[in-house]
Amino acid sequence: MLQKTAYTLIILIAIVVTLSFGQSLIIPFVFALLLWFIVRMMRIQFDKIPFVKKRFPSWLKNLVPSLIILVILGVASKVISTNIQDLAESYEKYEANIDLLIDQASDAFGIDIMSILKGQSGDLDFGTILSSIFDSLTDILGSAFMILIYGLFIFLEEVFFKTKLQHAFSKAEQYDKVSHILGNIQKSVTTYLGMKTLISLITGVASYIALIIIGIDSPIFWAFLIFLLNFIPTIGSLVGTLFPATFCLLQFGEFTPGIMVLVFVGAIQVVVGNILEPRLMGNSMNISPLVAIASLTIWGAIWGVTGMILSVPITVITIIVFSEFPQTRPIAILLSEKGIIKDINK
Repeated sequence: MLQKTAYTLIILIAIVVTLSFGQSLIIPFVFALLLWFIVRMMRIQFDKIPFVKKRFPSWLKNLVPSLIILVILGVASKVISTNIQDLAESYEKYEANIDLLIDQASDAFGIDIMSILKGQSGDLDFGTILSSIFDSLTDILGSAFMILIYGLFIFLEEVFFKTKLQHAFSKAEQYDKVSHILGNIQKSVTTYLGMKTLISLITGVASYIALIIIGIDSPIFWAFLIFLLNFIPTIGSLVGTLFPATFCLLQFGEFTPGIMVLVFVGAIQVVVGNILEPRLMGNSMNISPLVAIASLTIWGAIWGVTGMILSVPITVITIIVFSEFPQTRPIAILLSEKGIIKDINK
């Protein structure tokens, strides 16, 4: 028993070390898989049109969604990069408002400690913060080539994958079981990506309208940030609300616009997250809230923000795979939301 525990710990440590040091190669591959899931989902929707299903070859039905996604990402990247540069160039104007905010807070609350904060306000370099965001975005765009290469080979592999699977598992029972596992993974991850993207888009658009009314600079950037952070469970919506609210304080030099962002964008997050999202997604993910937080923490520690975004799909795949084998099925039950796992034979 002690020997097995030691082996398990060694394997876990090796996996964590590999994921950490190999993230520059592994993360683009994971995103390529997600791209494949999205393209496959769009292809299934195209196949519901009789004319497209009969007349269009498979490669074209893969190419069209891929081009659509690439164009959207390209336009979004250009717009976001431009907005970040505009914000970085005008950071000195925003920094000047920090003193106004400190004076207003001191007058309102009469707290002498604000003078200490005022003495430290020069250490805040908003331009550096925005530059770091821009650098992170550049790193993501820099890995786009690797994502495309991985995605191309995944699409090429898809053509012969079923044949390989049939040869690898010659017994019909084994083949059916493996196909069932892969089908469940595809269905769950595709459902999550589709619904979460729709929900995040609704949140981003509604927040964009609210931010325009408030008058914040570069509302497209903040709306995109809200859209992106909404993929991070639990804390993503909170951070997505606090960022533009804090920026409003710096932009206007008064508390009212920041409070308005907190109220309106926060209300949008609450309505969408607690009313709309449960209705659209239901219990399709079947993940315990505690497990979701733990997964968010673990993958965030390994891969940073990227790991937080990927934490839920990875956990979904883990639960599905574990539920298919008697030895690991109890673990899947513990990871699930209500301890209910679908029967693998159904």
